[in-house]
Parts: sequence; C-alpha cells; structure tokens
Amino acid sequence: MIKTIEDIKRDGWESGINHIWQGDCLEYMKLLPNKCVDLVVTSPPYDDLRNYDGYSFDFESIANELFRILVNGGIIVWIVADSTKDGTESGTSFKQALYFKKLGLNLHDTMIYQKINYIPLTHKRYEQEFEYMFILSKGGPKTFNPLLKKNKLGGKKYNPNRPRDYDGNAIRHNRSEELTFKEYGQKGNIFGYVVGAGNEKTNHPATFPEQLAADHIMSWSNKGDLVLDPMNGSGTTTKMAKQLGRKFIGIEISEKYCKIAEQRLRQEVLPL
Repeated sequence: MIKTIEDIKRDGWESGINHIWQGDCLEYMKLLPNKCVDLVVTSPPYDDLRNYDGYSFDFESIANELFRILVNGGIIVWIVADSTKDGTESGTSFKQALYFKKLGLNLHDTMIYQKINYIPLTHKRYEQEFEYMFILSKGGPKTFNPLLKKNKLGGKKYNPNRPRDYDGNAIRHNRSEELTFKEYGQKGNIFGYVVGAGNEKTNHPATFPEQLAADHIMSWSNKGDLVLDPMNGSGTTTKMAKQLGRKFIGIEISEKYCKIAEQRLRQEVLPL
C-alpha cells in the first residue's frame, strides 16, 4: 500500500516500514527520528541530466536530513554524474560529496558504476561510460560484507619480485620466494553492469540495475536492517531490499512512479 503524509502523521513513521511513501522526501524525513536508518541507496535527479516532471531538488536540505536520520556506522550510497555544458563538466557530484564531508560524514570510498553497454555519443572526448557511487559513512561502517570474485591466478604460486610476462607467467624460477594466490578475493571498487538487463520496463528515465542495488544492500547492511531510498523512482532499491530480507522505506514524489514501485513490490520474490 502507498502511504501519504497524512497516514504517517496519523499512524506514526514505523507504520510506513515496508511501504512506499508518496510525497516530498524533505517533509517525510522530518517525521523520522534521529538515527533510525541503517543504509541509504539512492540516485538523485542531478544537474539537468534528468527531466523529472518539473519537481525541484533541494540538495543541501536533503543532505542535512539524511545525516540526522542515519545511524552511527550507517552508510549512504550516493549515485551521481555530471552534466556537460559549453565544453565543461559541472562538477556537481564532487561538490555534493564535499558537502556531505562538511556535515561530518566520511567519504569512505569513491566507487565507479560502469555501464558496460553505454550509448556512444558524438563529441570530442572519450565515451562516457560511468557514474560515481560515493560511499559516505557516519563514522566507521558498522557493516561490511565484501563481495568476492574469482582470482585469475587463484591457486597459483606467485613471487611479486619475479619478472613476469604479459600473462603473469614467471620469466625465471625461484621457489624460495613463492606465494600462493587465494582462489577468491574481494571485488574492486568498479562495479560493471549491463544496463537494462533483467529489469522490467519501468518508464523511468534513469533506472539503475537491480543488481547494483542488490550489491550495495548486501555489502553495507544485514537482514532486518532498515534501507531507505528518499528518491525511490520506480522502486529498484525497495524491490531489492525486500528480496534480500531488509526492512525498507521508499519515498517518491511522483504518483506515477509510486504506482510502478508498488507494482514491482507485489511481484514474486525470487532468489538472487
């Protein structure tokens, strides 16, 4: 069920857990108590890259509220990019990250969301294939469940001081200094996705991949934690939070997108 601000004021904010809230995120967040949200995963309507039905975006006020409601050790995953005008990028993404730091959050990591199937454009620079994913923490992160990847040299002997060819093979042999590679290791901080793969059509101008939301939810929260997306759009964050056993709140000002997000929540939960 979609909740309105009158519902939340009448029944209390906890009555809205595991629901979509339709309205201005600033108004709603003011109803939340201090330090109640474990993880925020969101992508704001940055610069003029998104035509968002004429709705305004008060970044600094939103950032202040997010800082207030985030638990100690909580994480904000802030996914942004910059517009380019008259041959120069806006730099808005960096300004936002620095403002969060000014509030007292740590810029824990600057990650990259790589679009493997990016759309080629005609301009005098290399193709734009990524967005920033700023990982902002309130103190040290209380949760980190690192995603693993299979190492190409897993199980092989390795000497970091030994000359190697382009395939990583040793040029000369010295058993006394050999080390063994682990078969699995932590992923790097560039997450690549095929955009649009596996996602149902949402009619939203900037839906990020479901696996992107899932990867961050798994990394920075545990089952039962509360995940918030204050600019929920078509509901990717809330859908994946539900699938992964987290509590969630999705706030969205557009009635059209709230209905899409609610419909996605009703779909059968499938294991990742």
